[in-house]
Amino acid sequence: MATIMLGRALQRSFKQINVTTHCRTLKKIAVLKHLGCCYKSYPFAQYESNLTALVATQSRTFQTSTVFNKVIPYKLSDIGEGIREVVILEWYVKPGDKVAQFDSICEVKSDKASVTITSRYDGTITKLHHDADEIALVGQPLLDIDTEDSDEPGKDEDVIEPESSGDLTNKNVGIGGVKRLATPAVRRLATENNLNLADIVGTGKDGRVLKEDVLRLIECVSAPPPAAPASQTPTMPPSPPHSPTPQTLKPVVPSVRQTPPASVGQDRTVPLKGVSKAMVKAMTEALKIPHFGYGDEVNMNRLVELRKRLKVVAEERGLKLSYMPFFIKAASLALAQYPVLNSSVDANCENLTYKAAHNIGVAMDTPEGLVVPSVKNVQSLSVMEIAAELNRLQSLGLAGKLGQADLSGVTFSLSNIGNIGGTYTKPVVMPPNVAIGGLGRIQVVPRFNEEGEISRVHIMNVSWSADHRVVDGATMARFSNLWKQYLEDPLTFVLDLK
Repeated sequence: MATIMLGRALQRSFKQINVTTHCRTLKKIAVLKHLGCCYKSYPFAQYESNLTALVATQSRTFQTSTVFNKVIPYKLSDIGEGIREVVILEWYVKPGDKVAQFDSICEVKSDKASVTITSRYDGTITKLHHDADEIALVGQPLLDIDTEDSDEPGKDEDVIEPESSGDLTNKNVGIGGVKRLATPAVRRLATENNLNLADIVGTGKDGRVLKEDVLRLIECVSAPPPAAPASQTPTMPPSPPHSPTPQTLKPVVPSVRQTPPASVGQDRTVPLKGVSKAMVKAMTEALKIPHFGYGDEVNMNRLVELRKRLKVVAEERGLKLSYMPFFIKAASLALAQYPVLNSSVDANCENLTYKAAHNIGVAMDTPEGLVVPSVKNVQSLSVMEIAAELNRLQSLGLAGKLGQADLSGVTFSLSNIGNIGGTYTKPVVMPPNVAIGGLGRIQVVPRFNEEGEISRVHIMNVSWSADHRVVDGATMARFSNLWKQYLEDPLTFVLDLK
């Protein structure tokens, strides 16, 4: 029996050495030495020395690596998305409780979601490292678990147990007398449910029986049988010799098949530079301003008709005439009546400077980002001259050749978000300016006229923002009403033109 045990153990060795044969050879060498049969002429001495050392080495390495009842620190695994710490919401176990694989241990919460942590081992809880509402770090122990008949953590090796002649059964032996390969946890699961490993088809490597194979058989056995036809008399089929009873079945956690995530490419990091870096600085300063918002809508019917007629004249002069020159000129005329909106305030908000020139900035979407060049001295320009200057600035912006002179000296700004499709906006005041306007797209909507009849009206929404430290709501509203009047009745331009 000892020889059989030794042979089976050595079959698992790396070099597959037959120590039994070596031992017999050593015995023959001893007999030859006793008889004096050519011992000195035949190289028995060296052969004997090598075999003795080899048997001694194999004898020393014949040991099992199984660890029984080893306490393992259960560490918090990485749950993704760069999360480094979580808060323990609730413990589902306490010291002394027994757990099995996939049993819920606790619920944790990150800054994104709540996650239930499950066990990877079978064993007994010995210690909780954190209380509820405490912070646990990824990679640090959550609890200690005293495992039962487990190998070293992280390994799931097959185990072939030695058999004795008096205890040899066909419980775990398959067809042809081949022993079924399975881990201790799988064997225990099969035993608890009165299943024979020989009846289970293993889907693992070399026919190893996996836990999923056992769970699949349990589900098939516990599933209700299909309903019999009404014409047949239902009969109870005989129970198979090894089929489990409902009392011995344990709740099975259904396995969830996870679909591998689709490839989304690689993240990349780029430095902020140029226009983007300048915007970071400007928007950071703008956050210090207490903004005041005001909105209104403008009836654009008359301006639409006027532009349609003047567009032909502008094309004859080689110009592209949009609505923006009218918006800019109307703003300049209104600023002449309310000059506080064309002022600037110092960093400490102690001095207010009224600007004589109406340098109205126009937000432009360029390949390099958002830029705000300005039309200088609008108070001295006609609508056609403003259109010509806008055409020049737009050409330079698309080519990325706007100079510092074009981008500096802004005293008041307009942003036409309607070109892209927006209706309402909340523009941000660019310091040291104190006001800005956002223009929505022109829409054709139904409106009641003075006779109470429904008519088609071109409506544009405007949103104003102002520095509430120096501009009050009444001033902003009056300015908006005057600007709106110029656009709804373009003939009033003539009255105030200089």
